[in-house]
Amino acid sequence: MKNYNLSNFQFTFLLLLRFIIGWHILYEGIAKVLNPDWSSIEFLQESQWVLSGFANWVISNPNVLAIVDFLNTWGLIAIGLGLIFGLLASLAAIAGALLLFIYYLNAPPFIGLEYTLPAGANYLIVDKNLIEVAGLCVLAVFPSSNVFGLDSLFFCGKRKKLK
Repeated sequence: MKNYNLSNFQFTFLLLLRFIIGWHILYEGIAKVLNPDWSSIEFLQESQWVLSGFANWVISNPNVLAIVDFLNTWGLIAIGLGLIFGLLASLAAIAGALLLFIYYLNAPPFIGLEYTLPAGANYLIVDKNLIEVAGLCVLAVFPSSNVFGLDSLFFCGKRKKLK
């Protein structure tokens, strides 16, 4: 068992980070469920970097596209709920980091890559996906749900103390 020796102030901001990122990811999933016309096809058509071949393969197979859309939508919801409620939060953080890194690899903000979909801001190398990936990695390494979350109830024999 590790003792992270975090102050209450530090722990509070770690929890705040978990809730904020969890809410953002959950909301993205819910927005996709509530929009019957949503599909990842527009995003995948924009793919211009290392995963562009995979994106084109997904687009060319309607059944695969439907599976990807389902997994993306419900994966976002599960990850968001896991982070907010602190249930398997380290796993949710790792899954979220991987998913967002896949988004990043499909459409990185590099010089020379132009996208038709609006980005919402101007980025160079670091974008909101990469920032959330870093935040999720922090949450995976500092499992606050073992102290404050459902993990502390269900896995109380394996609780780690943060302070």
